[in-house]
Order: sequence, then structure tokens, then C-alpha cells
Amino acid sequence: MGPLWGLPGIPREFLQVRVRKATEQSRQSGRREEYPFYSNQVSDHTQNFLHPSSASASYSSAGTCQDNSACSMLQTVSEWFFWERLWLPGNVSWSDLEDTDGRIYAKASQLYAALPCALCMLLVRFVFERFLATPLADVWGIRDKIRPAVERNPLLENYFCDQARIPSQADVTALCKKTSWSERRIQSWFRRRRNQERPGLRKRFCEASWRCVFYFFAFVYGVLALHDKPWFYNLKEVWAGFPKQSMLPSQYWYYMLEMGFYISLLLSLSFDVKRKDFKEQVIHHTATLTLLSFSWVSNYIRIGTIVMALHDCADILLEGAKVFNYAKWRKTANTMFVVFTALFMGTRVIIFPFWIIHCTWVYPLELFPPFFGYYFFNVMLVVLQMLHIYWAVLISRMFFKFIFIRQLEGDDRSDEDEEDSDSQKERNHKSSHKNGPEARGRATGH
Repeated sequence: MGPLWGLPGIPREFLQVRVRKATEQSRQSGRREEYPFYSNQVSDHTQNFLHPSSASASYSSAGTCQDNSACSMLQTVSEWFFWERLWLPGNVSWSDLEDTDGRIYAKASQLYAALPCALCMLLVRFVFERFLATPLADVWGIRDKIRPAVERNPLLENYFCDQARIPSQADVTALCKKTSWSERRIQSWFRRRRNQERPGLRKRFCEASWRCVFYFFAFVYGVLALHDKPWFYNLKEVWAGFPKQSMLPSQYWYYMLEMGFYISLLLSLSFDVKRKDFKEQVIHHTATLTLLSFSWVSNYIRIGTIVMALHDCADILLEGAKVFNYAKWRKTANTMFVVFTALFMGTRVIIFPFWIIHCTWVYPLELFPPFFGYYFFNVMLVVLQMLHIYWAVLISRMFFKFIFIRQLEGDDRSDEDEEDSDSQKERNHKSSHKNGPEARGRATGH
């Protein structure tokens, strides 16, 4: 098989062994034959990276498996997935990353701990919002807006749930005939019904408070874990001795903390505040988890910790500005937003592409030829950078509003309540017909 993006083709010996092994298994009904290539290179390293209990169960039951073709397929997929040329440079093998002489290396099996961490995050978030954020909202007088009740109408309710939240003009006309309601009454019903689906101010306050607190403590922990490391000040040190870089306890807990948080965000997307950039948020969380997982297995841990700390520092100010904006502390919120804008542009639009991506794109080529993992990691960083540019546009829009209006009216990504009354243009039009030109002249001062 030919090369892919500088990745060498799959060795012919690998494919020949797999064919020979499948043939022997089909002849000997479940007997597992060992081959030098498989036992010396793939099996041992695959077992190191799988969960220990699942790995031992897989190998102990291989000889008694009734479905030999299924077992062979799973083993082939596992061997290919952990093929060294996918994850490591050409001159490095999994055996080089085995724990020896007190040096501990990152393993894929350790990523399973991120799921319990995510569940703990959800529990901590529930306790925080229930017993800290909610009482704080009461102290600051944050109340949900009182929304008009929606008239009971099963026909409109079925249309709203099954077809569309915003009906077209043709559907409004059809619904008028079916319900004997006026067009204005139909449109008012849909506005009120949509407002009922939107989260209240207290929910937004609690969510922003939780994220602000998490980003603060995560950033402080990241700085404590990085401040005495040489690669924090000289990015070339990130690749010193790569990939034979032992894992530090501080790096392990920093990764588990961040991965658990982003998994919890994915699990809570269904009941969190939905904003206009919902799809971008899903892409961001997925790309972040993919990057963290890949960097962990491939031992890109040093650059991974720097990327996490770089992202957390600006997010603290964003969520903090939203918290104070909901509490109507306008001056504090405006000041934090201005500082956040400068910090976001500096870290995400300047430092991230011109220092971090440059570090992962240029420096490794001085040590080893490019391989699949090198391209994959950098492509995912570019995806993150594209999201940074998208959010930079939204932030710039809000910043210009603040400069010219001198007040932040809220998050541009949020889905605000719709006015229940007629639009301003309609009110002006009706007022002009009702009062006539003389009244309009008095209103304008003539």
C-alpha cells in the first residue's frame, strides 16, 4: 500500500502474517498461533495500551472463542490501530515507552479515568449551582423575566413540537382557518411559546458562574504545574527527548481535570443554555477531546498542557463578565469584557497560531521525519484556530457595540426573548394612521 501524507505504507510482512494467521485459525478451530511479528511487536504493545482487565480477558478467551472470524477481525483492528507508524516517529517503538527505572509513560488505558472525572464534574456542578450560585443570585437580586402565559391550543402545540417553531406565512394562514384565530393572535402565540423554551436569567447566571470558577481553578493549577518547567519559557524544550518523556503526576491530573470537564460539557449539552454557536461548540469540544486524547497517547503532553493553560486564561474573564452583566454590575462587566477582548486576541489570534502551531509544525521536523500523527495533530490545531477566528469575529462585533453604544446588552451568541408586542416599525405605522400628519408634526417638533 502506498504512502499517505508522508506516512510509509503498511509493511507487506504485516499483511502476510495476518493472512497466514487467519488461515491457520480457520483450520484449527480456535487454536491461537503465535508469530514472531505479532508477539514481539504488536501484541505486547497493544496489551500495554488497552485496559488491563479487558486485555487479559481478550487474550485468555482467544483460544475458546467460538466466532473465530469476529475475534480475528477485532484483533486485526486493534493491531492496526496501535500500529507504531500511526502514533510514533519512525525510529521509535512502543517498547521504548515501557515503564522502566522509575520512569512512567502515558498509556491509553489511563484515559478511561476521564469518564468518572466527567461524572464527578456533573455532580460538583449540581452542588455548586444549587448551594452556591443560586443563593448568590438571590443576594444580587437576579430574577427571571415574567413571561406571559400561553393559551392552551392542542393544534398549535402539535405544530410547534412536530413541524416548526417559526411557521411560514402560508402555514400561519392555514392555521388561522383551522383555529378561527386572527393572524396576529397566531403569531403572538408562537412568540410566547418560543419564549417559554428559552432559559431564564438565573439559569444563565448559574451556568456562567460554574464555568468561571472552573476555568479559574484550572488555570491556577496549570500555572502551578508549568511555572518551573523549562518548556514553558522555551518552546524548543517541548521536543527535548521526545517521545521518551516521562509523565509527571501534575500532568496526569491536569489532563484528567480538563478532559473530565469537556466530557461533562458534551453530556450536558441537551439541558445547557443553547446559543447561536451551538454547532461550533460541539465541534470545539469534540476537537479538544480528540486533541487531548491523541496528545496523551502520542506523548505530546508538554505542548498539551501549554495549550490548555493558554485557553483557560481568557475564558475566566469571559464568564466573569457574563456573571457581572447578569447581576447588572455594568461597569465591572464592561471593564472585564475589554480586558477579555485584548487577552483573547493576544492568546488565540496571535500566540496560538504564531507560537504554538509554529512549535508543533516546525520544530519536530528538526528531530524526525513527518508521520501520520504529526499531520493529524497539526490539522486538529488548525481546526481549533478556525473556531478561534469565528469567535474573534463575534467578540469584535460585541466590542464595537460597546464602543459606540457604551453598554453591553448581553452575549451575542445568546438566544434572547422575543418581544410579545408588535415590532417598533408596526407600532409607528399604526400610530401614523391613527394620529395623522398633524400629530406626527408635533412629535417631531415642527
